[in-house]
Amino acid sequence: MPRSLILAWPTRSCGGLWLLPFGLRVYRSHFLPRFFGLWLMMACFAWLAFSFAGLLLPRHEDKVFTIGQPLMLGEVAIMLWLLIMGAKEKPLAAAA
Repeated sequence: MPRSLILAWPTRSCGGLWLLPFGLRVYRSHFLPRFFGLWLMMACFAWLAFSFAGLLLPRHEDKVFTIGQPLMLGEVAIMLWLLIMGAKEKPLAAAA
């Protein structure tokens, strides 16, 4: 196994792991649409599948990447949402 692949595996897997708590926080918050949270949590598992495929089944890594690519784009989608729409805080009710 090439040394570069062995060194890249922890980076890819840890890079995908952070999406699970981030997606959970987005899902539970009411500042952003909930589907972004679900999309980010699915992206976590897509990145893990991609990294494990690269480690265990290198011949099938391209297929796994092709299948997981729509899920991995959740990171880009939430970045664009935050840049364009922003996280809008709901106004508080007037104090009585």
